[in-house]
Formats: sequence, C-alpha cells, structure tokens
Amino acid sequence: MIGKNKIVIFFLITLMFTMSFGCESNLKEVQKSTFSEFSPSGEADSLTLKYTDSGKIQAVLATSKMRDYASVIFPFTEFPNGILVTLYDKSAKKTFVKADFATSFKLTDIIDLRGNVKITSDQGAFLETQQLYYDQKNEWFYTEKFFKLTDPKNGNTSGEGVDFNKDFTVVNYQKVKGIIDQVK
Repeated sequence: MIGKNKIVIFFLITLMFTMSFGCESNLKEVQKSTFSEFSPSGEADSLTLKYTDSGKIQAVLATSKMRDYASVIFPFTEFPNGILVTLYDKSAKKTFVKADFATSFKLTDIIDLRGNVKITSDQGAFLETQQLYYDQKNEWFYTEKFFKLTDPKNGNTSGEGVDFNKDFTVVNYQKVKGIIDQVK
C-alpha cells in the first residue's frame, strides 16, 4: 500500500513538473507574438538643425545624439545626450537653452527638457531648473518644478512654478521667494 502511494505521488509530481514546462513554453510564445519592437525609425549623431521661416533663422538645435520615433502612435523625437538650442526673436536677440535630456512631441509641439536645464537671454536673464516644458507654437516656457531665476532688471527669484515667453519679457510666478523689483 505504501508503494502505491509513492507511485501516485511520483506520478503527480512528474505530471506537474511536465505541465509547468509546457505552460511556460506557451506563455513565452504568447509574449513573443504580442511584443512589438520599440525602436527608432531614424537616428543621427552630431546633429545641427536650423529652423527657418521666410528665410530667417528662428532656432538652431545642436545635439550629439537624436532618435526619431515617427512610426509610433504618439510620435516623438528624443535627445538622450542633451541639447543646446539657440532661439531668435524678431529683432535677432538670442535665448540659449541647454538640457541634459529632451523629448520633442510631434503632435503637440511640446518639448520636455530635463536635467540641469539652463536658459540664458541676451539681456542677461538666467533660469535654472530640473524640468521645463517649451510650447513651440506659442513660444512659451513653463514648469511646476523648483526654479531659480537671476534677472539683472528684476532681481533674484526662486520658487516652484513659473511660466514665461522666450525673451523673459513676460514672467508669471506661482510659489516664489526672493526680491522682485517692479519695472517702471
């Protein structure tokens, strides 16, 4: 009687062991069939892009690496090694933008700048933050992260949340600390 129990237990263990390998194999096949490759449709190294409108340069973007994901549902371009952008206004004044990482979303024209984001204007305004968004259509920057703004005209300001136009002539603060001089 003890021998029969051992045989039944051995048979059940062998059956469960065999079934677990069969299920695992099928699971891996199902995962492979539903997995879609997420790879860029284009890549570039050491890239400089010049954006023009009516023959005038509007912006220059420089990066050491660009990956374009144009074939995904929500297309985007990523700059994993950072970017340096020079923006020009109508009177050829420059604003410089630097970030460690950036993602440009094609359907919304929003650029997500991350890591040591620094913006400097020709007039001497300087902003630092860890994340900043840029709305290309409206030429508007915004963040809800901590920022530090140094402006020779308006003093030093820091806080959480700020939005402004590309040449710092319009700045809206959320939670701030510092001394802000009124422009007369």
